[in-house]
Amino acid sequence: MFRIQIDDILTHNKGFYYFYSMFSFKHSASKINDYASFVKFRHSIFALPFALTGYFLAIFHYNYPFEWKDVVFVIICMVLARNTAMGFNRYADANIDKINPRTASREIPSGIIKPNHALAFIIINMILFVGITWFINQLVFFLSPVALLIITGYSYTKRFTGLSHYILGLSLAIAPTAAFLVASAHFELLPVLLSGMVLFWTAGFDILYALQDESFDKKNKLFSMPVLLGRKKSLIVSAITHLLSAGFLLVFGIIYQGNWVFSLGAALFTALLIYQHCIVTPNNISRINLAFGTLNGIASIVFALFTILSML
Repeated sequence: MFRIQIDDILTHNKGFYYFYSMFSFKHSASKINDYASFVKFRHSIFALPFALTGYFLAIFHYNYPFEWKDVVFVIICMVLARNTAMGFNRYADANIDKINPRTASREIPSGIIKPNHALAFIIINMILFVGITWFINQLVFFLSPVALLIITGYSYTKRFTGLSHYILGLSLAIAPTAAFLVASAHFELLPVLLSGMVLFWTAGFDILYALQDESFDKKNKLFSMPVLLGRKKSLIVSAITHLLSAGFLLVFGIIYQGNWVFSLGAALFTALLIYQHCIVTPNNISRINLAFGTLNGIASIVFALFTILSML
């Protein structure tokens, strides 16, 4: 009887139907999936392991006090910053994505998420991010707008510079140093070196990723390393960039004086960098998604796991 009455109300009252659907479990679950896809939530795995490495570096190497609430703050801030960065990138690039066959099915161009809803989602994440930093320490709070400026500003760099890959690298490179500051509230050399490694690691694989949009970017006057240099030279630049990442890792390892556990993790991380350049060649870029997603996700987890274990 009750079910019949509800169905009748929903049929004849569109406003109530909208309100009811907003709070129905099925609708909520669907929207969560939509927004998780919108920000590529699974790609949080790229930066989060490095953030945790930076935090535990402060605890175990520099002997700052451990607090569980700080670990929670690091994880939440990473998720909020990642949501802001990817959400804003999708929002800023919506018109470009709409005309690119590879990206036309994304949530805003396809109409799954409305632009104003996406913007509201971004603003909420930004406010929560800054708000949470207030409870961490003064330095982190004052630097939080700078972090937001970098991670959102990246979205426009492809419109005027082929160095956009390195700005993206800087966006992810914030993670280990920022997490270190949560525990320490002071800058130290090792987390900065770790950030340098992440910067060039990210820029290197983003150059590879940009290969698949080379023709589209040229046609629409967008900037990227493949547009500026072509496929073959871009692969060389990507390899050099990853070599710089390995160089930062080497300097980090020397100063850190890691044991064999760290050395094994660093070797595996470097091997995965090399393997990316073995499977993506000038004549075959069909395995870019493997190189971009799977291998780099594994690389970040492996490095973080072995480095943290080496500290224990």
